[in-house]
Amino acid sequence: MSADLPSFVLDSFALLSHFQDEKSSGRIVSLLEQAQQGECRLLMSLINLGEVCYLIERRRGFQAVQLAIAVTESLPIEILPVDREIVFAAAHLKAQYPISYADAFAAAAAQAHSATIITGDPEFEVLKNVIELEWLNPLVRPGASPTDPSQIQ
Repeated sequence: MSADLPSFVLDSFALLSHFQDEKSSGRIVSLLEQAQQGECRLLMSLINLGEVCYLIERRRGFQAVQLAIAVTESLPIEILPVDREIVFAAAHLKAQYPISYADAFAAAAAQAHSATIITGDPEFEVLKNVIELEWLNPLVRPGASPTDPSQIQ
C-alpha cells in the first residue's frame, strides 16, 4: 500500500464498537470497505489488539476471544508490531499526558504513520493538539463517560 493513502489507527474502542455492532460501527465498516479497496490504510498496534483480547475474554470467555482474533486477522487491518522505537515513543506520550499506556501506543502509532486515530474514548481529548482525532460518537462530550446519558449533547 502506498504511503500517500490516508491512514487511520483504530484504538480498542473502535474495534470493540465494530464487534459489538454499536451505532458508531457504521464508520468502522466504511473504513474497512475503503481499506479493502486500497483507498486507505487501517492500522492497529499489537498492544491495542491485546487490550481488545483481554476485554473480550473477561466479558465473554476464551472462545469468544479466539473468534475475535480470527475475525480481526481476516480484516484489512495492519497489526503494527511493537519495537523499541514505538515503546519509547509511547512512554514519552504517557509521561506527558494523562492517558493509559495502551492508548499511548495508539497515539504513538498515529504519530509514526501520520495517521488519524479513530476512537470514541474521551481519554484522547488531551491529545487533540498532538495528533489528529476522529470521534466515533460526536454527541458525547470529550472527557465524559460515553455510557452516561446525561453527557449527551
